[in-house]
Amino acid sequence: MSVGRSLSVALVGLAGHLVEVEADVTSGLPAFVVTGLPDAALNESRDRVRSALRNAGLAVADRRVVVNLSPASLPKQGASFDVAVAAAVIASQQGLRPASAASALHLGELGLDGWVRPVRGVLPAVLAAHAQGVRRAVVPAANAAEAALVPGVEVVPVEHLGDVVRAHGGTAVAPPVRSSRRAGPPRPGALPGSLGRADTGDLGDVVGQADALDALRVAAAGGHHLLMTGPPGAGKSVLAARLPGVLPPLSEPEAVEVTAVHSLAGTFDPSRGLLDRPPFEAPHHTASAAAVLGGGSSGPAPGAVSRAHRGVLLLDEAPEFDRRVLEGLRQPLEDGEVVIARSRGTARFPARFQLVCTANPCPCGRATDRGLACRCTPQEQRRYRNRLSGPLLDRVDLQVAVAPVSRTELDAAERGTTGRTTSEQVARQVAAARATAAERLSTTPWRCNGEVPGRHLRGPLRLPPAVVRPAMVRLDSGELTLRGLDRVLRVAWTLADLAGRPAPGADDVERALSWRLPWAVA
Repeated sequence: MSVGRSLSVALVGLAGHLVEVEADVTSGLPAFVVTGLPDAALNESRDRVRSALRNAGLAVADRRVVVNLSPASLPKQGASFDVAVAAAVIASQQGLRPASAASALHLGELGLDGWVRPVRGVLPAVLAAHAQGVRRAVVPAANAAEAALVPGVEVVPVEHLGDVVRAHGGTAVAPPVRSSRRAGPPRPGALPGSLGRADTGDLGDVVGQADALDALRVAAAGGHHLLMTGPPGAGKSVLAARLPGVLPPLSEPEAVEVTAVHSLAGTFDPSRGLLDRPPFEAPHHTASAAAVLGGGSSGPAPGAVSRAHRGVLLLDEAPEFDRRVLEGLRQPLEDGEVVIARSRGTARFPARFQLVCTANPCPCGRATDRGLACRCTPQEQRRYRNRLSGPLLDRVDLQVAVAPVSRTELDAAERGTTGRTTSEQVARQVAAARATAAERLSTTPWRCNGEVPGRHLRGPLRLPPAVVRPAMVRLDSGELTLRGLDRVLRVAWTLADLAGRPAPGADDVERALSWRLPWAVA
């Protein structure tokens, strides 16, 4: 016997590290040892693999089995290493071609009966292996469509441990017949967050709200964050849910990145192919910080902010969210990624999303200019508004008040005397504005105005003093921070792009300022 080898991948966030799995069957007291910083789930693979080998007719002799996962200093977790461990053990006993197993990626969890079960994160794992020169991947049959999304990799789908042996030129007994209750491995769950335009409804269904509709159009065109405040029933949530429907489709690199996140989160349906529509996430206000930002006790996992990468994150009734969740949004809003630090390492997940928040004007929601009887005291109103901190609001580009729909607006909509703005119309305007911005930013790493940093706005895109004077007055008075000034300039550029102007004017800056301050000064 000799040392058997196979390959697998350890994922730290979305970053994949190629792992060489070595197995040595030596003389000594019967034992199965796994070394190389395995977590609890991976350490238990010794029992799963031994039982799977025995029930598949590939039992290991009663000897000491040592499995090493190299590099040993890299933490490894999960049951996706089971197939790689089993392949290395079989290779050490010459049960297959050792060179074939040593050059192929192996992913999958093993049942005690030898059947191979699907795992999460197959797409980012295969991408990482391909980037490091691996050209053949042995994956569970239920994950084969997902692995096949990576060009240049030969995908070998397997359902049973015997299929793994035959894939490497060995001989194995036929797998047992499955019962009707277990006709196949469980398939990955359908994706609830990625909605097409038809699923989100049409903006033409919205009654009134011309100013809010315009702000939504600007937010979509520039990739800006948006806060809508107004009484219950004014249509804030309806408007927010329709934002993904007017965003342009994802480019191929963006689609691969978004799909990889959802693969790791376990919310990707490979039968749909790459996710080419901007995802949409709307966590409940009772969601924990780990659910929204990412993390978890069993290892860092992507949260709602990462599943909304390149799409929309809606926080409906934002002041009702836990303060740790709201304040934890600051880093991803600024950097476009989430960094989760643990004692065993640091995981990074992409999180460049559009934030849309909705809020009532007060706890009872009736503090409006329509003369509604508000039951809240001034202290309660102030406490409610302070749940959205100044540093968080400073990162929100557009803040728009949504008034209740009046009877006049409702009658006009029913008679059809007002213009109806559909999602298709807005989508065309958004696409044209984004194309203009992308051309202007073609020599930079940014593609929409919402991503442009202040140094570029005050450098190559510097506007004449007369144009930015209204914003500078607010900056001098302390009503606007430097970060707020940058966000005003971003919105002004988007307004110019929508209007077809080569650069913003003073009116665009004034308009951007009008959408910047309502919540803060009310």
